Amino acid sequence: MTKVGDSITINRTVIRNRLTMAPTVKFDYAGADGKATEKHIEHYKKRAEHGCGLICVEATAVTPGGRFGKIHMGLWDDDQIDGHRQIAEVCHNAGAAVIIQLNHAGLNANPELGEVIAPSAVPTRDENVLAKEMTVEEIHKMQESFASAAVRAKKAGYDGVQLHGCHGYLINQFMSKKTNLRTDEYGGSDENRARFGVEIIRMIRERCGDDFLISVRTAGIEPDIATAIKIAEEYVKAGCHYLQVSTGIEWDDPTLKDEGKPYNQICELGVRFHDHFKGRVPVSCVNGIYEPELAKYLIENDLVDTVDLGKAVLADPAFCEAVLNGTPFVKCFCCPNCQYGPGMPHKCPAKRKVS
Repeated sequence: MTKVGDSITINRTVIRNRLTMAPTVKFDYAGADGKATEKHIEHYKKRAEHGCGLICVEATAVTPGGRFGKIHMGLWDDDQIDGHRQIAEVCHNAGAAVIIQLNHAGLNANPELGEVIAPSAVPTRDENVLAKEMTVEEIHKMQESFASAAVRAKKAGYDGVQLHGCHGYLINQFMSKKTNLRTDEYGGSDENRARFGVEIIRMIRERCGDDFLISVRTAGIEPDIATAIKIAEEYVKAGCHYLQVSTGIEWDDPTLKDEGKPYNQICELGVRFHDHFKGRVPVSCVNGIYEPELAKYLIENDLVDTVDLGKAVLADPAFCEAVLNGTPFVKCFCCPNCQYGPGMPHKCPAKRKVS
């Protein structure tokens, strides 16, 4: 039986246990230049020092116009590499593997930063304003931006990258029939809707080499699990090593029911993906994992390969030690509006200071 403290090798990266830190954006940590700051470095260092096996650094913009807001960390310029190098170094020094999530917000980009683009001309944040439909030339330019950011990530010392393919952002927008109304090679069939992400994966593999870990945080339901799995199959065939599963734009699958399981339906998406991809690529689940026993249950019952932790490790950087060693921890209060969330002050009421 696999234990939560057992190591796992993903592609060629050895991860010391089955606990990973999910990417959670720190909106007030970066400046307008998009550079990583001391706040970022210390934030990830603490979680690495207290037992996370794999750190996934927050959604990082691949273009200035793809940001959520004006204080969103980026990796679109070589001048941004040094701060990321420091994040990777402190995580590695603490024994954690570390990857970075690359993102473009698409429809959800801040309109103050430029024209909002998307696969199709559909409503933006302002429902009265339609996004500009990307031309094929613009699609290729955007893919180049993702690949170039991955090259910078490798130069910074990250073990790999995660493509943000869920939560309604650009890669997810290409995946979803609700936001992708195209009739060319980037729209229509499941294979075509996956093409934008697939071609990015292939470009990163070509430029960053076989040792570089490529993960996709993909939608586990879009609008149903079967369709989401078909899209993920295309990512895996293109060279994705690791599927970290969360939610998408649409949710319409009657097979997802509350049957008294100890984990929620978002976690179950990862469980279903693991059942499908078992033995081929490792799969993680996320959401609502606030107790050490649940993290252990998911691993020890072979329901997933790794467990992504979000609010639990924000509330207490030492949560992983509680899972691994049974030590005391401070539990997330599950506030209606997370104090670590967008536009919030990052003053978590549960947060414990640890050295």
